[in-house]
Amino acid sequence: MSLSLPAPLPSPPFPSSEWPNGPFIVINTDAPDYALQKLFGLAKRKSRIKIYGWVDPSYTYSTSKNLNIPVGYNIIPNSFQLDQAVLRIERQPNTVQKEHIDWGFRVSNVYGLDYRYTIAKGWFSDQYFKKNNLYGYDAPEMYGLIYFPKIAKGMILKVGRFIAPADIEAQLAPDNYLFSHSVMFSYDPFTFTGVQSTIKLNKQWQIQLAVHGGNDMAPWTNSSSVNGQGFVRWVSKSNANSIWLGANSLGPNWKYKNGHDNLQMVAGIWGHKFNKTFHMMTEAYYEWERDAATGGSASNGPIQYGAGGGPGTIIPGISTAVGVVNYFQILTSKKSYISIRNDYLNDLNGWRTGFATIYTSHTIGFVYFFTDWLTIRPEIRYDRTWGDPTITAYDMGTKKDQWNVAADLILRF
Repeated sequence: MSLSLPAPLPSPPFPSSEWPNGPFIVINTDAPDYALQKLFGLAKRKSRIKIYGWVDPSYTYSTSKNLNIPVGYNIIPNSFQLDQAVLRIERQPNTVQKEHIDWGFRVSNVYGLDYRYTIAKGWFSDQYFKKNNLYGYDAPEMYGLIYFPKIAKGMILKVGRFIAPADIEAQLAPDNYLFSHSVMFSYDPFTFTGVQSTIKLNKQWQIQLAVHGGNDMAPWTNSSSVNGQGFVRWVSKSNANSIWLGANSLGPNWKYKNGHDNLQMVAGIWGHKFNKTFHMMTEAYYEWERDAATGGSASNGPIQYGAGGGPGTIIPGISTAVGVVNYFQILTSKKSYISIRNDYLNDLNGWRTGFATIYTSHTIGFVYFFTDWLTIRPEIRYDRTWGDPTITAYDMGTKKDQWNVAADLILRF
């Protein structure tokens, strides 16, 4: 008798065959043997250790001349950039079997412009927090795994640094529906360092509990505070609906500290599959912090690329932010789909972006999966602010709106 529901989505062309947020217990999650694995003579080895990666170059045309921020990741307009080059080494525990404890690990090495969004204070962080380099190295995933098959229907214990849960989007390129990211995603937590357990209760229910040192910082830094994390995941028997709901960070010391945010956040995702052709996902979050700094965590490096110069003005009291995003997908062939994204962020106090205003973005993209090693993702996008007509949040504080036409190319190896 199977302990898992059938996969709701075809992958490829979609980034995953499952609804967001794993790890997925009682499902084989081993990566394929890509070119690097075969080159090293490691294909089909019993050790199941995988070595693979990808490069993700892109081009962005923009109506802004200096900077695309608050659009995240592809921040440099009218230029080719290397968003990320990744080398990953991993072993996934065998969660299909129920006979014995198994182990695993993952190390994802990232170089490129995107390091600016995954960097965590205390993890290789001087290149951003002290130097504000455009390009850099980071390891947003660096953890060990232990699988306990006899706890409930299976439990995975993760120890180390890991990607923040509760997002439709993800930090690493192949895990995203589109090339660019929503504004709301660009201002939520990216990684945590701590201990996380994922427990499968039955086919439909899964829970996740964790203790970590705060968003985007190592527990040993002078900004860190202990935070808890808890989520519940439910999938309908038909696998046509999924809900992921909980708290990313909840702690007693939710205060901006020594130049760094300590975001408190609750979030949820609803996924719905209409039929084989159409599906959508909607995510919402609420963030808050006490005595936050305008513009968030501070780089003390030179003022460039939308950061640097040290902390912004402290905002007394509680600052809040609300984000909502909807992704609507249309499967156009076995190798392609169209994705439509509508995005909303209300930065009520300006503590996330530096401007107390409402942001919206509207994006349509086409994704074509040529082979298991080549994917292209062109898109067109419009961003603007609402409310106070004097606020010009785009192109270094000079414009109220912005158009982008962009594309990236994911080359796996």
